[in-house]
Amino acid sequence: MAPKSFTKALAATLLTVGLTTSSTAFADTTAASSALPVAQLVAEPSPVWQIEQIDTTIGATYLSEQERAVILEINRLRSDPAKYARHYLLPLRAYYQGDLLTYPGDISLVTEEGVAALEECILALERAQPAPMLSPRKGLVLAARDHAADQSRTGETGHTGSDASSMTTRTNRYGKWITSVGENISYGDAEARKIVTALLIDDGVPSRGHRANLLQSGFTVVGVAIATHPVYRQMCVMDFAGDYATKAGE
Repeated sequence: MAPKSFTKALAATLLTVGLTTSSTAFADTTAASSALPVAQLVAEPSPVWQIEQIDTTIGATYLSEQERAVILEINRLRSDPAKYARHYLLPLRAYYQGDLLTYPGDISLVTEEGVAALEECILALERAQPAPMLSPRKGLVLAARDHAADQSRTGETGHTGSDASSMTTRTNRYGKWITSVGENISYGDAEARKIVTALLIDDGVPSRGHRANLLQSGFTVVGVAIATHPVYRQMCVMDFAGDYATKAGE
């Protein structure tokens, strides 16, 4: 039996007013008058992003190559959501058969919504506005690594650590977040594009909370950590904030 996709379950956002939201706050997604019906959209060849416009990781020597790749992928998305959808999401239509999603050379994953979630995501990205590029912050990376290392050891899932730490507990260890803070966790993939596209499609998540965090215009900084997971093979933690001041010495 094909395993169930688990790159869809965990997103959280907290605002400075002290309210926990359902992670449904999007960047402005007002539809452009020229937006095409999703059935008429076709994939565009030869995607080109100017690397100097999306690479905010220069000088961040504390990042691994995988972590850097995830940040670049998120910024590729945020720089032009519609372009990202046409280049990287439309081709995925061919990989769905009923509720199964099968990437070439990989195992099949059982989805809840089938291709409908993909089509809804494409339409949403066609309407979405660009968002600021995310820059890495070491304190957020350290917070994300704490949680990834913990679950790599315990095999647990979710936003609560084995020490009962929350997203805010971990981010506050290494500095101070400003305005807002959020967290996405993906299980099952190690490739940057697969991580980001799975969280974007957000299969089986009515709020599309992961997508909301990825497109949230109020976030400007991020920390990413990738680790192995004893149940789901790989995991990726993303901690976002409106801004973040890392403690001296970290």
